[in-house]
Amino acid sequence: MRNPEQTVGNMADKLKTAFIGSVDEQGYPNVKAMLQPRKREGIKVFYFTTNTSSMRVRQYLSDNKACVYFCDNRFFRGAMLRGTMEVLTDAQSKEMIWRDGDTEYYPEGVTDPDYCVLKFTAFSGRFYSNYHSEEFAVD
Repeated sequence: MRNPEQTVGNMADKLKTAFIGSVDEQGYPNVKAMLQPRKREGIKVFYFTTNTSSMRVRQYLSDNKACVYFCDNRFFRGAMLRGTMEVLTDAQSKEMIWRDGDTEYYPEGVTDPDYCVLKFTAFSGRFYSNYHSEEFAVD
């Protein structure tokens, strides 16, 4: 892969689903499908919405190790990013990624206490395509 930022960035922008990984209380990996990130900064930082009351939030508050996986079924390729996940509840972060229609999930609006932001920060990745995998650093 010549340009990880372009390749993975295009996947993040085009694919409607991302998979996030966390570590549970017994040290086992947990994976969950999410809607695509609301915002990204290159392939270093990704922002997702979720419920503050969710199991995943509890896991990230206990152990911030995380991964994000993008899977392109059409071309049978995937990109995994390793990093950490922060749970953000401040007004600025919540307003930054709020969209019309989010009241379907968060009826009290952007100030809903059950609405928070997951901020994933990557440090490395692994890309799979054409029966080949390769590691890459994320700067």
